[in-house]
Order: sequence, then structure tokens, then C-alpha cells
Amino acid sequence: MVTRRSIPLPRKALVLGMASLLAAAGVTALSGTPDAASTLGTAAAEKGRYFGAAVAANHLGESAYAGTLDTEFNSVTPENEMKWDAVESTRNSFTYTSADQIVSHAQSKGMKIRGHTLVWHSQLPGWVSGLAAADLRTAMNNHITQVMTHYKGKIHSWDVVNEAFQDGSSGARRSSPFQDKLGNGFIEEAFRT
Repeated sequence: MVTRRSIPLPRKALVLGMASLLAAAGVTALSGTPDAASTLGTAAAEKGRYFGAAVAANHLGESAYAGTLDTEFNSVTPENEMKWDAVESTRNSFTYTSADQIVSHAQSKGMKIRGHTLVWHSQLPGWVSGLAAADLRTAMNNHITQVMTHYKGKIHSWDVVNEAFQDGSSGARRSSPFQDKLGNGFIEEAFRT
């Protein structure tokens, strides 16, 4: 799985702006072709693909952001709103407000939604790393079950386990509470949950 790191907000705005300009230039350049798609999302869909963006709920109220998203993309991935610390900052207390905002927006525009992410070494609430193995296993399985049940029928695909391997070419597993306490089997267990 290819993953990306979060881009700082000012840089992210610049990247989105540049993507918009490139998209507009590309659409303009293609407009003379009789069968050219009118948007990047449409061009992707014509090939059976998706053209997606990482979306932050707090930017959906910005007209330029939402306008570009709604016009050019046919798939969204919540940037941080579905991560463990965002939906279950306190054990067994789930809050989906920001993630639901993205899902509702995407559904209203007919976009596919990629769930991101259920199990990850980063952005964990503090209580997770303090759990013993058996309790961590229970918490992980409960978290996956609760979030996937909440979004049943709404999510096109899921990043179930994100960045389980170290960066670089070693192929080694990344140290995380899950890897360190549950061992190599945590990945399979997460997918089976």
C-alpha cells in the first residue's frame, strides 16, 4: 500500500491550489478533443478508475476548496477524521461528527469514500499504548468493529492497517503497540475482524 504523510496546512493549500490550476489547464488543453472528459474525476471514471483527494472536514465550508473537490474528484479519503484519536479519544466513546461530515458531503456528490484508517502506529489516543496485550487485542477488535459498523454500506474501501512496515527497504515491521504487544498476527486479525 502506498501511503502519504500529512502536508502542513499552508503547503496543503498551495498543493491543492496548484492541483486546481493544473486541472484547469489540463481540462482546457483537452477541451478541443471531441471525446475529452470535462473533469479529472470524469476522465478517471471513463477508465474505470477513481481520482481522489484527502479531505479535511474543516475545509468543506471554504467555497474554493469544496468547489474544486466537487468538480474534479470522484473519490475522497478523510485525512484525519477517521483515525483512532479522532473517533475514540476516550475508550469505548465514539465520536463520528467530523468524519460523518465528509461522508455526507461525498455521498451527496456521488463520490466514493475510502475509510482511513482503522489501525495505525500514529495518531493513537494515549490510553491505547498503555494497554496490556489481551486488553489491546480487545480494544483493537472493538475499535474496528464499531467504526466499520457505523459506516457499513457507505465506504468503498478501507485502509485497515496503515504503514505496518518500516520506511525504507528493510522490509521489517514497524514498531507499534500492536506489533510490539500482539506480534505479527495483529495484521491478519485486524483484517479478519
